[in-house]
Amino acid sequence: QVQLVESGGGLVQAGDSLKLSCAASGRTASSYAMGWFRQAPGKQREFVAAISSYGITNYADAVKGRFTISRDNAKNTVNLQMNSLKPEDTAVYYCAADLSLRTLRNGPAQYWGQGTQVTVSS
Repeated sequence: QVQLVESGGGLVQAGDSLKLSCAASGRTASSYAMGWFRQAPGKQREFVAAISSYGITNYADAVKGRFTISRDNAKNTVNLQMNSLKPEDTAVYYCAADLSLRTLRNGPAQYWGQGTQVTVSS
């Protein structure tokens, strides 16, 4: 069992940066691929970024070059550094975990956090 708790959301202006963090509990949390998804109002949840247990990363085209995912296995945390934010990045961001990076990327992941709101004003 893995529990995920996100933090770091907030209200920023276009062009600003924001860092999201996800704390994972559970003895084997470091064995899981972890990632971020987002859901904007009226839209389906979409993949943002993922990182395997050994550091391979994967990004959605919409965030490549602006967002960076990283993890600290000693602390069981995964971070999402978001730079050059745009109003279209506004969404609830969810942390997710799965033993398989492929399953995490294509869905549905096994474990989900409750989400954190990111709002980017123009």
